Amino acid sequence: MDKWKDELGSSRSASWTVDAIRPRLQDWTNRRWGHLSYRLVQMLSGHGCFGKYLHQIAGREPTPRCHHCPEVSDTVAHTLFDCPAWEAERRPIANITGLDASTLAEVISKILQSEDAWKAFHEFSERVLTTKENAEREREADPESAPLRRRRRAGRRRREFIRQA
Repeated sequence: MDKWKDELGSSRSASWTVDAIRPRLQDWTNRRWGHLSYRLVQMLSGHGCFGKYLHQIAGREPTPRCHHCPEVSDTVAHTLFDCPAWEAERRPIANITGLDASTLAEVISKILQSEDAWKAFHEFSERVLTTKENAEREREADPESAPLRRRRRAGRRRREFIRQA
């Protein structure tokens, strides 16, 4: 466990997630509840339907802005803590954990304390990211959207599409 903690400490990638989980690594690995679903991992990592990720990493958005409020940068932290569009979805987490969290480390600490807290965070991740994914699909399908946003034909990678253009 110590070796794993040391290796995570020297990691240059996924610092948002590593910084939050590393101090509680023993608790994380010994927990008796909670599976890691696709959307929960997206919420923990920031890799998903977040404007910043879609703009900077995936190259699928012209800007990192939030499509659900006026914020200029839609990050996982914005979605999880600040975006007014998800206020109702955040309420069950606050009710169960008694936490008005402002960091992922605080969230991790709380969801490791009870199965109910883990379930509330899991349900938040599922609801919010499903909604964000559906909105992204609508933008992709819109013939008026920017070419980089439009849905690609099945089986074609972005690089191949760019080479042919």
